[in-house]
Amino acid sequence: MEMDGTRDESLVNPALDVNETKLHNSLRQKTWDETITKDSWMVFKVMAEFVDGYEKLAKIGPCVSIFGSARLKPESKYYEMAVEIAEKITKLGFGIITGGGPGIMEAGNKGAFNAQGRSIGLNIDLPFEQHFNPYINKSYSMNFDYFFVRKVMFVKYSQGFVVMPGGFGTLDELTEAMTLIQTNKIGKFPIVLVGSEFWGGLLEWFKATLLKEGMIAEGDLDLYRVVDTADEAVAHIKAFYDKYSVNVNF
Repeated sequence: MEMDGTRDESLVNPALDVNETKLHNSLRQKTWDETITKDSWMVFKVMAEFVDGYEKLAKIGPCVSIFGSARLKPESKYYEMAVEIAEKITKLGFGIITGGGPGIMEAGNKGAFNAQGRSIGLNIDLPFEQHFNPYINKSYSMNFDYFFVRKVMFVKYSQGFVVMPGGFGTLDELTEAMTLIQTNKIGKFPIVLVGSEFWGGLLEWFKATLLKEGMIAEGDLDLYRVVDTADEAVAHIKAFYDKYSVNVNF
């Protein structure tokens, strides 16, 4: 069965679940109409998201991105710590960028909001978990369809990264920042990992496996700093900019 030139496998076989439908659709040969109407026009949707992001964020000034799980509740110690970190970073003169959703993202925006600073939320359309939190400045609230466009906005407009405990999405954002710094695509901005107990297993794997097998250089282990308190996180970012005599307040 075809709808507007597009064959919908779920209509041909209603027993297929969503994943099976996506698998079938990805393997079949696309028609010319589908290539033109979907793949080609997707380029313009991507361009529109980039242009919108650049226009809104071009003049926000120095910012720090805070990454972390959407699933952590306000009673979590990491949620409370993220609020404190964001408040103190805001008072240094930075804006705060988060993914715009609940959990750690909400905590980061709440801290910036409490300190009357710039609170930026880069939301992503997802079928679960994600929704705008109420602490984002309306002029800096954005919604994305594409993860890769959203990640560009995170790294392009951030001069530091605070990474709280999180899942796959947080790991994706962390490794994106480390890769771009490692390859000199962006400046060597500070990356702070909060929670030595949480991150310990991954960081040990970096040393015992990646470094041992020659997949990374020993200097790559200096791309990040591990801390356990809000004061340590903020102090590392402040020390980094004090070292270069940069005043971020404006």
